[in-house]
Amino acid sequence: MTAQPKYLIGIDLGTTHTVVAYADLNKALTHDNCQIFEIEQLVAPGEVAKKPLLPSFRYHPAPGELNENDLTLPWSHLNTDPQFKLPGELPQVVIGEWARELGSKVDGRQVVSAKSWLSHPQVDRSADILPWAGAEGIEKVSPVLASASYLDHVRKAWNHGNPDAPLEQQEVIITVPASFDEGARSLTIEAAEMAGFGKVLLLEEPQAVCYDWYARQGENAQSLLAKLKLLLVCDVGGGTTDLSLIKVTEGKDQTLALTRVGVGNHLMLGGDNVDLALAHMAEQQINSAGSGTPKKLSAASLSQLIQQTRKAKELLLSDQAPESAKVTVLGSGAKLIGGSKSCLLTQSQVRKVALDGFFPEIPFEDRPNKRRSAVVEFGLPYASDPAVSKHLAEFIGQHEAACREALGLNEDDAQNPVPDAVLFNGGVFNSPTLTERSLSVLSHWRQTPILHLDNQNPDLAVAKGAVAYAKARRGAQLKIGGGSARTFFLGLNKEKGQQQAVCLLPKGTEEDQEQTLSERRFSLQLGQPVQFHLFSTTADRQFQPGEIISLSDEDLSSQAFISLPPLVAVMDSESSNATTMEVSLATTLTEVGTLKIDCVAENEATESQQRWQLEFEIRKNLSKQRDTASEQLPANFDQVTEKVSDVFGSSKKDNNPKAVKTLRADIEKLLGKRDTWEIPVLRALFDLLLEGKNRRRRSAAHERVWLNLAGYSLRPGFGYPVDDWRIQQVWSHYQHGIQFNQETPVWIEWWTFWRRAAGGLSSEQQTKLYKDISKFLNPSALTNRKLQAELKQKSYEDMVKLVATLEHLPVEDKTQTIKWLLKRLEKPSETITSWWAIGRMASRVPFHGSAHNVIDKSQVQSWLPQLLKADWKKNQQAAFAAVLMTRMSGDRARDIDDEWRNKVVEKLTMVKAPVSWIEMVQTVKELDEAETKKVFGEGLPIGLKLIQ
Repeated sequence: MTAQPKYLIGIDLGTTHTVVAYADLNKALTHDNCQIFEIEQLVAPGEVAKKPLLPSFRYHPAPGELNENDLTLPWSHLNTDPQFKLPGELPQVVIGEWARELGSKVDGRQVVSAKSWLSHPQVDRSADILPWAGAEGIEKVSPVLASASYLDHVRKAWNHGNPDAPLEQQEVIITVPASFDEGARSLTIEAAEMAGFGKVLLLEEPQAVCYDWYARQGENAQSLLAKLKLLLVCDVGGGTTDLSLIKVTEGKDQTLALTRVGVGNHLMLGGDNVDLALAHMAEQQINSAGSGTPKKLSAASLSQLIQQTRKAKELLLSDQAPESAKVTVLGSGAKLIGGSKSCLLTQSQVRKVALDGFFPEIPFEDRPNKRRSAVVEFGLPYASDPAVSKHLAEFIGQHEAACREALGLNEDDAQNPVPDAVLFNGGVFNSPTLTERSLSVLSHWRQTPILHLDNQNPDLAVAKGAVAYAKARRGAQLKIGGGSARTFFLGLNKEKGQQQAVCLLPKGTEEDQEQTLSERRFSLQLGQPVQFHLFSTTADRQFQPGEIISLSDEDLSSQAFISLPPLVAVMDSESSNATTMEVSLATTLTEVGTLKIDCVAENEATESQQRWQLEFEIRKNLSKQRDTASEQLPANFDQVTEKVSDVFGSSKKDNNPKAVKTLRADIEKLLGKRDTWEIPVLRALFDLLLEGKNRRRRSAAHERVWLNLAGYSLRPGFGYPVDDWRIQQVWSHYQHGIQFNQETPVWIEWWTFWRRAAGGLSSEQQTKLYKDISKFLNPSALTNRKLQAELKQKSYEDMVKLVATLEHLPVEDKTQTIKWLLKRLEKPSETITSWWAIGRMASRVPFHGSAHNVIDKSQVQSWLPQLLKADWKKNQQAAFAAVLMTRMSGDRARDIDDEWRNKVVEKLTMVKAPVSWIEMVQTVKELDEAETKKVFGEGLPIGLKLIQ
């Protein structure tokens, strides 16, 4: 900030709404000094109005659909200034209330739930993927840009109304779910930077709600707190369920203090799920009322219907609700009116879905079903079980020790450790019906009525609470303690197969409070990259800085401990001669909730310190960095190093020409069969081979063996720290090609190497590979004698295997390639591997690519007749291709129609295909080891599990 702030500003960047509150610093920082900033926005064509809520919706109009004059906002005349325009923004876009209305009437042009996508790690959140399942030809934006656009709109609206106090010069607090991990927090900061904000702070939403409640009580706050011991903050918004526990204790001066003692893991579960469930119900009614075979709505039409069911839900769950409400899905194009379909949702239907489906009355011992439910749409990983009640019970159970301690209950006490007070927030609790049901469930578990703390306006509480937090930072009211919601660990060597980790920062550490692991010393390598592999947990147990623990596979698979992306950095020494330095580690929780690590070296001679700082970022430039992880390698790995050096070492004099032929067998004698080599061993072997990459040109055998071992050790090209650095090291040699280009065995290993590493290649690198081999895949090559000769020499079948793995290719290139292969398969001479390649390229669930880059389901369905004609008894490759092409993803935009799904299942059953194949087509199913091997083309390294 270049000037002293005049206002404290709180922004609730919500899934459904964005809300802004503010306090004037020229006035006393009392509760009355907090106002909602009404945001100017388009509410109809050419009509601008100020509203307390800015719906977090975008609408991307078709060219010529909307008149430019109808899009005019008070600050539109400034959009010609490049510094004023949001970087990367589309030329025409509607944001806010009118965007929400337009999206409820037009298919596939509305961006929703950007916040949910911001926390979705299985897609590229900086890629242009929204609106998901958008209409054909529509321009798309990334979740980061969509989030930035809402903040950008807020900034421009504020600056228009307060030209003497620009928002970027104020003290701004943006709220995020307590369950947001470091990656999602970093992306929120990035979105704010894109929108032109200055420095911002992040605050957890449940804490914001509590700050707002405390501020509203004024002088009565302390006496009200005296009535309770443990507060549950239950925030169920449009897209997420966020849970926190806050303990009430006696602090200084006999006043009561608040300490956050527990937060829940990220749950993508909220009001949107109720709307979706109701949309499914409405869809069934619409289909059953029509004639002919019921047909599912398109993903775009379903998105439109969801906006209708949201309105119906709010109406039918309100006080004095009518008996029913009408929902309508419009047609498209020329059938806009005539193609519309409607049905009635009754009050009893909506209550049953909302209450019994999402807030059922269950015993306290019930826990969520971990199997993915049917309520999965639009590519978002919704919670496995939609019952919020079960997730509440699980959350309390996970923090049982903290609950019992706060409530004064012994371990032997039979009473359930349910908090004695609850504070509800989120749009879901605008419904008195859902609030009453939730209170009833909690009171039943507790066996006595739970105290319900009043929240008069759940839509505004978070933004107002952010302002109250800003006041608390200035000493104007009570500040909630609790510090870090998680305990952070640094991964060490494995001992007896278990991951060792040392505690860096215990849960509860306050912001800017440095923790030094003075009793633990580390040898820091200088001048080359150092890796820090981090873990975190929200568990109750109080760990001590420097404490070493063992993490089992169950700890990690159950998500009791979350594995975080590693920190990697190069440390330079003040002394040019030093290669290592003994250091201790110092850690701090930053103001935005991320972890900072300092490596501290003490210089006793000068009584000074040298520090190397690391701070978590979601993206790291690893182009010049190399993994130096101290993973425990087999005791005889030095002998492996000698064997590799004998073949690919720098000295030709000591080179044994026969050693290359036995190298793989020699390594297997030392390490065991290669399919048992764990990933640290594989990457260590690859690094040895990388040092000798230029010596692979000594002979055809050298080149073939190097490609074979290096590719096997690097597969699948990602999933382990600094793999992107490794990929860049070998990619630099791609343009040089192979030395022994007359040898077919060398060509086979060349294509196999890139197939194995394909998952780590960028889209540009994969496109380069594709351009180099596409001429061989085109059926026209069959009539070209020169290409035919090259095909034979360069191993056409291995090119086919390679192209199948290039998942980052544009959809047009993948579609063209499949058409070529289907044409070639009309001739019996074509390799049956082409069937597998077609299945892999047209798969509904990518192996390493982003889910937004799959071939459209209508195109896939046009190819299925040719696959169904094949003899699946004799040709299992064609059968498995059909499985991949019709595999259930749970995303309507990708999943094929039931008509085709049933045909594939029927034929798989007839030919007695493996039961697991049929399950993949019928249900959302994660692959087992055998299925993964068949999709990938070979087994994956032990210890590397791909999360899909």
